[in-house]
Amino acid sequence: MALNIQIAVDCKDPHMLADWWAETLDWAVEPQDEGFIRSMIDQGFATAAETHQHNGKLVWRDGAAIRPPEEIRAKKPRRRLLFQTAPEGKTVKNRVHWDVKLDGRDKDEVREALEARGATFLWTASQGPHSWHTMADPEGNEFCIS
Repeated sequence: MALNIQIAVDCKDPHMLADWWAETLDWAVEPQDEGFIRSMIDQGFATAAETHQHNGKLVWRDGAAIRPPEEIRAKKPRRRLLFQTAPEGKTVKNRVHWDVKLDGRDKDEVREALEARGATFLWTASQGPHSWHTMADPEGNEFCIS
């Protein structure tokens, strides 16, 4: 039986980070249902303080997700990144990170483009003939490009 995966990322601004990673991976931000959100408030299951406007839409304040575009309408997506608020800031190196495979694109050009969008270059490493850049996203979460 194949399993699906969701990776959750703690962060300060889940909507900004979801937008950033969706653009980086060429994925799509998962739409949130404004009608459902309003109904949860109307029924007393949530408060308006738990929401805010992002890109002109009412969304849950504490979370945003992205998926590959071909899975954006799936009821049970196979791959999903969830960005959720956390009370504390990032203080140490990630214990888990992801590698962004560039499929033949020049890693130095991609590095420059990511830096122009708010990423930070951390270091370059290699193992045998393979090399990669370790980067940090706008909130400091490490990832590699190769």
